[in-house]
Amino acid sequence: MKQLILASQSPRRKALLAQLGYHFTSKAADINEAVLANEAAKDYVLRLAQEKAQAIFSTLTVEQQAQTLVLGADTSVVIDGDILGKPANEAECIATLLRLENKTHQVLTAIAVNSQNQTNKIETRVKLITTQVQFKKLSIDEIKRYWQTSEPCDKAGAYAIQGIGGQFVTSIEGSYSAVVGLPLYETAQLLAQVGLPTCIQAKNGKDQKCYE
Repeated sequence: MKQLILASQSPRRKALLAQLGYHFTSKAADINEAVLANEAAKDYVLRLAQEKAQAIFSTLTVEQQAQTLVLGADTSVVIDGDILGKPANEAECIATLLRLENKTHQVLTAIAVNSQNQTNKIETRVKLITTQVQFKKLSIDEIKRYWQTSEPCDKAGAYAIQGIGGQFVTSIEGSYSAVVGLPLYETAQLLAQVGLPTCIQAKNGKDQKCYE
């Protein structure tokens, strides 16, 4: 059974991956996350997911690479083609959420898995998931009170759907877990393709310890 490394220290991604029953370690990937000139949002999240996986995979020895899968992921909130970052202050939080209020925006999450195939070549498999998220109408006072909770400070798009900010969302079309940070269905499918099924997917689940 191959070992699994999550190229992230995000508590949300770690919790979601554990929810699938995987046993794994996690390491933060030190990469430059700046958007390139004229880079489309989908290209940006795909590139970062791959770079995160590659950054950790490249630290392994050849022997370790043969026995390890590295999973990278990246999530961006997008409206009108613009990638919305994390707000640095209250004014940025207000500006960001006013762009989202009473509209539909997209949350793009990319996942990438680095592995060594049977011919000893390194390969990367990727998947992009797009979820449509509809917000209710917001007031500036409401946004200011939300900022005071501190939740928006480290969140792309200035909100957390799994937290207090979930009350702003009137509907979603797509993957809820992808909006949180890691799409459960697509992650399980991608890892199974490279030889690491969940214990539920595995034909002989008793050989794979699943839940503690």
